[in-house]
This record gives sequence, C-alpha cells and structure tokens, in this order.
Amino acid sequence: MIRDLNVAKRTEDIGFYAGFVGASFMFGRCLTSTVWGIAADRVGRKPVVVFGISSVVVFNTLFGLSVNYWMAIATRFLLGALNGLLGPIKAYAIEVCRPEHEALALSLVSTAWGIGLIIGPALGGYLALPAENFPTVFSPDSIFGRFPYFLPCLCTSIFAAVVLISCIWMPETLHKHKVHENRSRNIEALEARLIDSNEKVEESGSLDSKKSLFRNWPLMSSIIVYCVFSFHDMAYTEVFSLWAESDKKYGGLSLSSEDVGQVLAVTGASLLVYQLFLYPSINKVLGPIKSSRVAAILCIPILFAYPYMTYLSEPGLSIVLNIASVIKNNLGVTIITGTFILQNNAVPQDQRGAANGLSMTGMSFFKALAPAGAGIVFSWAQKRQHAFFFPGDQMVFFLLNAVELVGLLLTFKPFLAVPEQYDTR
Repeated sequence: MIRDLNVAKRTEDIGFYAGFVGASFMFGRCLTSTVWGIAADRVGRKPVVVFGISSVVVFNTLFGLSVNYWMAIATRFLLGALNGLLGPIKAYAIEVCRPEHEALALSLVSTAWGIGLIIGPALGGYLALPAENFPTVFSPDSIFGRFPYFLPCLCTSIFAAVVLISCIWMPETLHKHKVHENRSRNIEALEARLIDSNEKVEESGSLDSKKSLFRNWPLMSSIIVYCVFSFHDMAYTEVFSLWAESDKKYGGLSLSSEDVGQVLAVTGASLLVYQLFLYPSINKVLGPIKSSRVAAILCIPILFAYPYMTYLSEPGLSIVLNIASVIKNNLGVTIITGTFILQNNAVPQDQRGAANGLSMTGMSFFKALAPAGAGIVFSWAQKRQHAFFFPGDQMVFFLLNAVELVGLLLTFKPFLAVPEQYDTR
C-alpha cells in the first residue's frame, strides 16, 4: 500500500514509511487507553466494547479508501484513539468465568489478538489489488480498482459489524448496586447527607486507588514485562512481512504477498489449536511465569535461524518458514498470556478496568515505537549488505533477539514481583 501511495522514492524506503502508519494506531491508543479503562470501571465493560467495535467499522473502512499517505496515518490514529477495546475485554474475560478457567479465558483473548495479527496480513495478501489478481470479477474502473486495498478493509469492517450486532446478547459483568429511594422527606434528607459524605470518601478513596495502581509493584512489574515483549512482537510482525517480500539480493525471501498470506494463515490456525488444547495444560503444569521464561528462551535460537533461510529453495523454504513461524508465534502468545494472568490477578475487580487501561497505555506506547523503529532499522540494514558485523537482515534479527533477552531477564526476581498465588512456582 505504501508503494502504491507513491510516498517512498526508493524500494528500500518502503519499510521506513510503513512503520509510521503502523505506529500511528498505537500512538492513538496510547493517549486514550487509561481513559477507556476508567470508563469501563464506571459505566461498564459493554458500552466501551460496543463503542470500540463501532470505531473499527468506521475508520477501518476509511483506511481502505485512503487517497494519500497522510489520510492513511490519520485514519489509523483515530482508530487507535477511539478503540478502547482490549483492556476491558481482558477484565471481562476474568470476570465472566470461574477462577479455574481464568488461564483459558485470557489465553483466548491473546489468541484472538494473535490470530488477528496473523489473519489480517493474510487477508491483505489474498484480497489486495483485486482488479489485478481477479480481473474477471473486479473491473479496473470499479471502486476496488480505484482503491486497490479497500477490499480487505471492507471485509474486516463487515466482520466487525457482525460482531457489533452480536454484542446485543453480551452480558455486563461490572455489577452496580443501586439504593432505592425512600419517599419520606426526612429519610431523603438523611440520604442526601450520607451520599454527600460518601462521595467525599469515595473521591478520596478513588484517588488513593489510582495511586495504589502505581504503588502495586506486582502489577507494575508485570506491565513492564508485558510492554517489552509487546514491543518485540510488534517489531517482529512488522519485520516479518517486509523481510519475506524483499528481494533476495537484500537478504529477503522474494516471496509474493499471496505466499506470505498463506504462511500467516497457517500460523493463525495453529494459534487457535495451541491455545485451546495445549496452553491450559502447560499453564497448569508450569504456571504463567515459568512458561513465559521457557517460551522466551526457545524464541532466541529460532530468530537467529531466520536470516539463513534465504539460502533455501523451494519446497524446503516453505516448509521451514511455516514451521518457524508457527513455533515463534505460539511461543510469543504464551508469553503475552502469562503476563495477562499476572496483571489481572494483581488487582481487585473495581480496579481491573483501570489497571488494564494503564497496561494498554504502556503497551501501546511501546508498540507505537516498534513499527517505526523496526521499519527504520530494516531500511538501514538493507543498505549494509556487506558489513562485517551482522550484515544485512542478520542485524535486524540480532536486535530482535536482544529485546527478547531483556524481556527474559525481567521475568526473574528481584524485578518481577510475583502475586502470592504464583509465589511457589
């Protein structure tokens, strides 16, 4: 899409400009996530979720109709700012099920996010440029010919609209108890005084509550770990498609958008199977902390192997790439789900929306930096093909591993404060 918007003067600069489009969504979400979390604690989870899905329907459609680079950035920014969905959904997942099923519930949230990150690019790869790829179905003079990236965005918006309708049957989990009014004037006056005094107490209590989130080190340390791994995952997602589609002379794989889409579709299907049938058992045996550490350790040698895939030819390349992508993304979701569990067990219910909103703010800030940073590093790495120290894309994957190692080290004491129920693990 960046190529066809004609903003990049050279092929090597596409990653640079693409990074800022990806960052604009996360920057918008960074500015508003805490506000949406507080709103979810006050008015309920459902209204915030409904509004967030509505914003997807509108602004995702407008993104597909972008006529220039700045319109693409603006629509992605507004989508991020108005979509406070993920924080309340994590709180909702904890509240809607029994304690023994919390790991499964949160794993489904991270699975949905992970599948979205996989299916989204796959959908783009299959449905982009429909007038070129399916000329018998889509005319070059139609709206899909004039806006070659509108079709995948429209499909996503239609799916979001269906989800929005299904929210009619979504129960609210934030329970509020209302006191019935007494018609007696004397009792009304007494209640007014009590309400006035209670509001003052609640106001000061809410301030203490907000402060206690920052003093709650089990929460804050798990959020920091979550932010580091989120930065890594977003940078990896940004790099993977750019690297796979770039020419072999630049260290890439020279794959088409359809080939990359197929790899990502296989990976997305594996995420669903893994999280539904394997992760709950792994979490039961190892717990969220140990499973995250093991996953982080295993990611490092896999990422080191990526640059050397450029020396493979078909069909070996497709087999190895699919296996590596499946393993890497499932390990990444294992880590993210573990941090979800730690965060939501570090706070009571009345703080869960705000805590998840705070988590989304930090994560969105790091994820806003990741695409822009990854795009810049990727463009720089492609210009140093003959460097002595990690030439070309080897430098990109080396830096990804460095971030992964930092995240791994942060999962150990004394940095990570473990909630009491996980202290023995």
